[in-house]
Amino acid sequence: MSDTVSDNSIDLSAPEYYFNREISHLQFNIRVLEQALDDSHPLLNRLMFLCIFSSNLDEFFEVRVADLKKQMAFSREIPGPDGTPPSEVLDQIYQLASETTERQYNILNEYLLPELEKENIRFIRRSDWNEKQTKWAKQYFRDEVQPVISPIGLDPAHPFPRLVNKSLNFIVELDGKDAFGRNTGMAVIPAPRSLPRISRFPDEICDGGDNYVFLSSMIHQFADELFPGMKVKGCYQFRLTRNADLSFDKEDVSDLASALEGELHARHYGDAVRLEVADNCPEPLWQFLLDKFNLTYQDLYQVNGPVNVHRLMSVAIGAERPELRYPTFTPSIPKGLKGSSDVFAAIRKSDQLLLHPFQSFTPVVDLVRSAAQDPDVLAIKQTLYRTGATSEIVNGLVEAARKGKEVTVVIELRARFDEEENLHLANRLQEAGCVVVYGVVGYKTHSKMMMIVRREGKKLKRYVHLGTGNYHAGNARLYTDYSLITCAKDLTEDVHKLFQQLTGMGKALSIKKIYHAPFTLHKSLLGLIAEEAKNAKEGKPARITIKVNSLTEPKIIQALYKASQAGVQVDCIVRGMCRLVPGIPGVSENISVRSIIGRFLEHTRVYYFENNDSPKVFASSADWMERNLLNRVETCFPIENAKWAKRLREELDLYLSDNCQSWQLQRDGRYMKNEPLEGEERISAQQVLLESLSA
Repeated sequence: MSDTVSDNSIDLSAPEYYFNREISHLQFNIRVLEQALDDSHPLLNRLMFLCIFSSNLDEFFEVRVADLKKQMAFSREIPGPDGTPPSEVLDQIYQLASETTERQYNILNEYLLPELEKENIRFIRRSDWNEKQTKWAKQYFRDEVQPVISPIGLDPAHPFPRLVNKSLNFIVELDGKDAFGRNTGMAVIPAPRSLPRISRFPDEICDGGDNYVFLSSMIHQFADELFPGMKVKGCYQFRLTRNADLSFDKEDVSDLASALEGELHARHYGDAVRLEVADNCPEPLWQFLLDKFNLTYQDLYQVNGPVNVHRLMSVAIGAERPELRYPTFTPSIPKGLKGSSDVFAAIRKSDQLLLHPFQSFTPVVDLVRSAAQDPDVLAIKQTLYRTGATSEIVNGLVEAARKGKEVTVVIELRARFDEEENLHLANRLQEAGCVVVYGVVGYKTHSKMMMIVRREGKKLKRYVHLGTGNYHAGNARLYTDYSLITCAKDLTEDVHKLFQQLTGMGKALSIKKIYHAPFTLHKSLLGLIAEEAKNAKEGKPARITIKVNSLTEPKIIQALYKASQAGVQVDCIVRGMCRLVPGIPGVSENISVRSIIGRFLEHTRVYYFENNDSPKVFASSADWMERNLLNRVETCFPIENAKWAKRLREELDLYLSDNCQSWQLQRDGRYMKNEPLEGEERISAQQVLLESLSA
């Protein structure tokens, strides 16, 4: 352990001790993009990483860039802890996003498409169509596209159309006069949203393999049929990204569901933030588009390929080529739950800690199912954030309500980009007889809790599930998350009180074991970090290891700096955004930060404190961000079973030893991929867990 002593003369709030949040967020997306070049991933999964990057970048512009632009438009520029004004952040984003977008298309065109072609998966350009393919495409265009497409000539009677966020469109140069004698020279073709963007050519007109054609190729090829008697001089695809963050006055909301319903339509038509155009589009046309959308040259992205790469996901997922994807696996079920006909008896015998997706999410679903069917169960209470209206969990809640049980569900309607589905979910549950609550206006309910109340003899007993992830069985196959299932008295009593706070009114209740935001979590974490610093100064064992998705909250970062100064070894496993700067002499030389990017999306939140050889271990729904710790409803629950605490410590150490899928954050803000040293064993934490925990 270092002998470093805290230097109180250093201002730990100084801007040089913080990275910019938005740039850090963009760097995470770049690490995702780099997976598309990593041949340790199967080919179709590499294509999938490229598509995920495209989707992530869309959301980055829809939310983060849109917010920065909004700050500037209203002269409310608020620099973060790094002190960089939003205007400068935008300049940095434009530079980095432009370079990365160019790299994305280079990876697609120079690496992935040629490698896919070697595997007989082809995206056939219209210049390469054979006679039969041309005939098929023409017939498809006339039968499927032409009846639903609406080309719009631009003149005083047909002003520039209001285009939907992220929709595929074409700007067309025309020559000649139409039936009414008009000669505007320009038109817009919005691609029908009802049609697939990629179609598969029939096998009988191809030379084997899987052969695909873009809708954009067919519209390009047959655009002249949309303008009879006129000549199409040029047809160029473009796509507009808009501000898609919902906003309403929380002080003036009498009905949250109605307010959200009113905003959902507006999401499609927010202010423009980015324009993507084909790189062969002439300057007069893209300049015309920039002017129409009130954008500048910095907002322009000229791309060498489809303007929406994410559409390739349909092939990455749908192509019947299992040999080009990760091998399938079967998540395991722990012995204590496997084959048990009485899930409640199994929980009474022992707490259960599950790590998804390596261990099955089925026990969590079975818990709801059993509760729905068990005549001794009186009530179920649950929080839902991202779940889906037709999930098995929801089916169980609906069944329980219909059987006359008291079912109370706290639904967070404002889970970004899932608002519409959550409204459908709320309606379905209410129709079944559930009591539906929308949490607390102004504080998103992000905690993951379920409580079942069961009559056993003359007493009522509570069973709870606490998790780091959402109640979504599909995500449980893709995201790493912990589930704790227990009937421990103190924890179940705490969960009962938390539900009382969410559904009722009154002062914050006294909670024994669980730290909860926005009340005790932030303060408690600062106290735990300070205790490690104190122990280090006194020569006692001290260590902090955290695993979160994001680390941005300034006071937490300052506390970690102080712990480092005191000699505490602080290891941070941060998947995405990180404002903390590691490796600064006298400030953070005892802090390391790494990011794991692999087959599964790392989503677990785990906090470990050495506590003088009496470790305190927690799992949580909360990242170490301002919004999570101060402005959301979150839970952080202790892992007190020695067996489970030891397991979490070992799994954290495994992630710290990963030298295949980990990236190390440098003091200058760059991320360097960790590679095995010569002769060193290759360790992929996800692969080790897959081999050791799955069935």
